Amino acid sequence: MPEHPLFADLDQAVARVRPAVTTLLHEIHAYAEPAFAEHRSAAACRVVLSDNGFDVTGVEGLPTAFVARRGAGALRVAVCLEYDALPIGHACGHNLIAAVGAITAVALGEVADRAGLQVTAVGCPAEESGGGKALLLEAGVFDGIDLAVMAHPGDHDSAWFDSWALSTLEVVFDGEASHAVREAHVASQPRDALVLAETALGLMRGHLPPDCAVVAAPTGDLGTPGAVPSHTRLALEVRAPDAELLRAVRERVERACTGVAAAASCTATITAVDPDYLDFRTDPELARLYADTARDLGRDVGPGRGRFAMTDMGNVSHAVRAIHPMFDITGGACAPHEPEFADHARSPRAQDAAVTIATALARTVLLVGNPVG
Repeated sequence: MPEHPLFADLDQAVARVRPAVTTLLHEIHAYAEPAFAEHRSAAACRVVLSDNGFDVTGVEGLPTAFVARRGAGALRVAVCLEYDALPIGHACGHNLIAAVGAITAVALGEVADRAGLQVTAVGCPAEESGGGKALLLEAGVFDGIDLAVMAHPGDHDSAWFDSWALSTLEVVFDGEASHAVREAHVASQPRDALVLAETALGLMRGHLPPDCAVVAAPTGDLGTPGAVPSHTRLALEVRAPDAELLRAVRERVERACTGVAAAASCTATITAVDPDYLDFRTDPELARLYADTARDLGRDVGPGRGRFAMTDMGNVSHAVRAIHPMFDITGGACAPHEPEFADHARSPRAQDAAVTIATALARTVLLVGNPVG
């Protein structure tokens, strides 16, 4: 790929901010804050961006989200930073996502006026649960954005990313509390509704479209053999290859739960626990540019590995041109969400990878608005 005249300026900005971002990724790793509680992590990101010329503001209703802007060009790019942790710590490497995002944004901000860019670094809470980016979309944070970028650590390098669409639901079966022996004649049986629901959903799995799944798990108090509770709860995850199939399968699941509730003389209340996570739609041009650029920087970028995982970045990709490349930090030793991955997420190898990947993302965005050759 031909050398762009602004690449040298990007590289200088990357080198300048690297020490601060290395500190940042270690701080976020140590905080390990869960969804919607990432107060120190978000604050640390805000400091780095503010120190590098960004105007940082909060997002109403989302205390651990932020928006940081620099430049006033025609091409408006969003760089997404994630920083929430799993219960086992940063075993998904979101501390690295924040680091990559911070470096990318700072580098692009350095050349924004000359390259005709408006750079928006978006602090995105609650990716692991809660659908933070879906809430940010509803809040208008991505309105007017032309393209959105981020990169996720893993056990391989690829420019193309595919994910499932996901609904997380809770079903509450309400009826009457009763004694299983003395009051066996009581008409409503919330516990029976729960058993019927698990049976119906289990049978449904054999008739779902390919790559669709329904997972159910009882939660809460199920009573005792002699005492039936007044209500039972079922946690549900519905997964499908795309948003359209997700809606269709979810409707079947909801009808099944309503039907078994009627059979047990109960009522079923179905609520969404989180916003739906939509399937990720990779932008082909951005993916091609990123792959070429990352290879020029020495990364072994291979093809995508098919559909895996779920992410609320999928919601962003339905509204804005987007990429979500993966980058290897483990040499294939382990994958995200495995406990060992948390240790890799703070390793020297991961730190070096974050710098290279951020450089590749920044160069990709620069080439979209300022092509060469």
